[in-house]
Amino acid sequence: QVTLVESGGGLVQAGDSLRLSCKAYGRIFTTRVMDWFRQAPGKEREFVASIEYTGDSTLLADSVKDRFTISKDARKDTVYLEMNSLKPEDTAVYYCAASSLSGLTTLSSRMNYWGKGTLVTVSS
Repeated sequence: QVTLVESGGGLVQAGDSLRLSCKAYGRIFTTRVMDWFRQAPGKEREFVASIEYTGDSTLLADSVKDRFTISKDARKDTVYLEMNSLKPEDTAVYYCAASSLSGLTTLSSRMNYWGKGTLVTVSS
């Protein structure tokens, strides 16, 4: 069992930056990939970023790849999402997820564990 706890969300203005954190607890040694997804009001959940938990590879959605960065600190069992130049359309609940399957992925169906999410609101 792996428990994921997100933090760092909040209300910011367009153009601001924000860093989200996802702390993992439990059997973290089973994790191979950790992702960030987001869900805006009235929309489906969408992929944002993916990182190999035991490697260095990352993958970002086209909509954020020039503004967001995903990273990890394995010593702290924590994954980060650094978000710069935020736009109102980035407003969403951001979810952290973990997968025991190898390989970066955009698919929520490959995730075994999910956090409860943290709300990011970007005002114009």
